[in-house]
Amino acid sequence: MSLYAVVDPATGDVVAEYPTATDEEVTAAIDSAYSTYQSWGRTSTVAQRAALLSKVAQLHEERKDELAKIINREMGKPIDQSVGEVEFCAAIYQYYADNAEKFLADESIELVDGEGSAFIRREPVGVLLGIMPWNYPYYQIARFAGPNLGIGNTIVLKHAPQCPESAAALQKIFLDAGFPEGAYVNIYATNEQIADAIANPKIQGVSLTGSERAGAAVAEIAGRNLKKVVLELGGSDPFILLSTDDLDATVEAAVAGRMENTGQACNAAKRFIVVEDLYDDFVAKLTEKIEASAEGLAPLSSKAAATRLAEQVDSAVSSGANLDAAPAADGPGAFFAPGVLTGVTSDSPSYYDELFGPVATVYKVADEAEAVKQANDTPFGLGSYVFTTDPDQALRVAKQIEAGMVFVNAVGAEGVELPFGGIKRSGFGRELGRFGMDEFVNKKMIRIS
Repeated sequence: MSLYAVVDPATGDVVAEYPTATDEEVTAAIDSAYSTYQSWGRTSTVAQRAALLSKVAQLHEERKDELAKIINREMGKPIDQSVGEVEFCAAIYQYYADNAEKFLADESIELVDGEGSAFIRREPVGVLLGIMPWNYPYYQIARFAGPNLGIGNTIVLKHAPQCPESAAALQKIFLDAGFPEGAYVNIYATNEQIADAIANPKIQGVSLTGSERAGAAVAEIAGRNLKKVVLELGGSDPFILLSTDDLDATVEAAVAGRMENTGQACNAAKRFIVVEDLYDDFVAKLTEKIEASAEGLAPLSSKAAATRLAEQVDSAVSSGANLDAAPAADGPGAFFAPGVLTGVTSDSPSYYDELFGPVATVYKVADEAEAVKQANDTPFGLGSYVFTTDPDQALRVAKQIEAGMVFVNAVGAEGVELPFGGIKRSGFGRELGRFGMDEFVNKKMIRIS
């Protein structure tokens, strides 16, 4: 089978195969993006680029049903969630279309000494390489492409091998919207070709969303070649429950936070940390809801993903943890029975792992201090969730959590205007909002005397 292939995770059937790029084709893609940066990226106006982004948003809306069906067969995402992803992408592109001129406006600097003036002018840096994952085939690209095409950077995009059809559909959207050839170029490249591409002097920066292993490899190559990187890697986000006046609603939020995209989201709620007076009732209600979700649950993205998760869960159980799960599904697809793990201890091999799928892990803590300690006992630092009826406690805990994002009394509250990113082994850099437009930009200082 080709490296780039659509394999339906519900059946295991190979739907389509795409040819892997040759070395010459990868080089030609980079050359095309560089030429377009020189001829278009550096000369087009912000308003012109914003108009093109607005057209991209419009095409996402017009083609959302077609686009949704593509990722449903590529990685198994339910149609309603697939449509929602496309709609969110449309909102992202429109947000940057509406705000690009404001975000890129000259910023004056008050001089401490001397006559004259000074200001910062934000300009593009050149060709950027994007390396994207399979779990949000359109959304991840929108977070990267939207702000950077608005700046005037050009993009070479390597998608996940299991997402070749959505990769092609996106390139067509950018061309149909009126972006010039070379502004956004899709390549079906190997990891070895990508390593060479990072070293190519025409590439000025790299953005990767993926695993820790992939992030470390890309950062190492980029560092040797003095290239800036933005890394959005794994997460094991804590969901801290300290108090509630409606436990049923809190459990509903917990289920939504864990099960969106069949649990395959880097910023999903994965570790539920519950004070002892609420623990038993929470576990009982959560387990009932999680097991009930098995009815109609979508498959994981691949058989390999299901096998990996099974190994992690089996490891936890063999180390003394308890698993309550729905009956295992039969059939050829990548289906995984949803469940709840309790009693996972710090000496379990799975304690520090990211469980990428419909399995929740619940911990009992005595109080706020122990909850914070448990939340921070992870190599990751992407998102976090704090549920409490005490607003002062919410802010106090939020300050202590080691993460790039904290959501209080809410899940699924991301927005186009809210910066997304983490710390520790979850990576560095920010996407979305104003901060997403400040990563790959030359903040050129101009001093006039």
